[in-house]
Amino acid sequence: MCRLIAITSDTPQSPMTALNALDVMREGHDGSGVGLCLRDLGGPLEEMKDEPILSGIFTESGIRRLDGYMINLGFLTKYKISIKIPKVPPRGVPKRDMYLIRAYEYPEEWADMDQAEKEARLVNIRLALQEMGRENQDMIVFSFWPDTIMIKEIGDPLTVGKYLELGNEKLNARIIMAQGRQNTNYAIDLYACHPFFIQGFSTMTNGENTAFVPIREYLKSRGEPGYTGFYSDSEVFVHILHYTLKHLGLGVDAYKHVITPLQDGDLESHPNGDFLTHLKRTCRKLIIDGPNCVIGLLPDNTMFMTQDRKKLRPGVVGGQSGTWAFSSEVCGLDYVLPGRDKHTDFQPMHLDTAVVRPDRREVHICKQMQRLPRLH
Repeated sequence: MCRLIAITSDTPQSPMTALNALDVMREGHDGSGVGLCLRDLGGPLEEMKDEPILSGIFTESGIRRLDGYMINLGFLTKYKISIKIPKVPPRGVPKRDMYLIRAYEYPEEWADMDQAEKEARLVNIRLALQEMGRENQDMIVFSFWPDTIMIKEIGDPLTVGKYLELGNEKLNARIIMAQGRQNTNYAIDLYACHPFFIQGFSTMTNGENTAFVPIREYLKSRGEPGYTGFYSDSEVFVHILHYTLKHLGLGVDAYKHVITPLQDGDLESHPNGDFLTHLKRTCRKLIIDGPNCVIGLLPDNTMFMTQDRKKLRPGVVGGQSGTWAFSSEVCGLDYVLPGRDKHTDFQPMHLDTAVVRPDRREVHICKQMQRLPRLH
């Protein structure tokens, strides 16, 4: 199993807080890799919320190719965060030339572009850079999106964090998602490391999805360029989330109805039974097979946790107004928020989705048997 920790806070937090929480839960991961998604950034990047940020790992030749490509498109570097790398990496961590975090100014011709076109082009640029990197093995590109930094690496999470000096205040963020990896394959591909990201949506999962192949094939048929890669059976969770909200126009409370729909008998007595029966039939190829605990993030920085029907992966939410944490285990939650009222901790069951909105005031519990508010 993997271990997950996510933090949403009014005050920017250090990524090291999340990595230390993963270390507390180290019996649940083998230290073979770590992934971080940082959003609602603090530090210098807080003043650049609308500028796209490129995150990845590059060789020296890859940087030169990147610069030529971006300049040709009209993107100019606005700000960068340099990560100093010791000459000798710690045991288990590969030697790299450069970890890149760079904010760009948009090309002048993008000024009058509508938001949908702009978002589509950002995805296409990320995909093009990833393909360039595969050709020469000189670029690994995790994200190219405003107010977003993604860092992934092989090795023990806490060791990687110290090695890359992720305690740097320039990397503080109000949203932190972190995964400690349990390697289930012989080779580790960083693109298979959670969290996964597309157009402001992000998910990470503890579990397995044996329905991966039919889900992948259905998503590939949707005509969405960003539904690609599929290096992990869990990567489809972020694509389904994106599809549910962006293409179907539903809310986060409907996400669970897509991935784990109710039984037919329960649908008969549901306030939205007719609609949900139709949704179950039309999206049947998106139904997952777990067990899975999913932590997700929406573009407006709403964070949520949900379980599949098997409810065999741990997950707990706790905190207080202004700061909340979503964790695989209570000990991880205890590390991040030791002074919280533990009596208010909530462990989502198989019908629940626990949601913290961007105001971070409280945890909302969406139950599958309740009426969907977006359909009132």
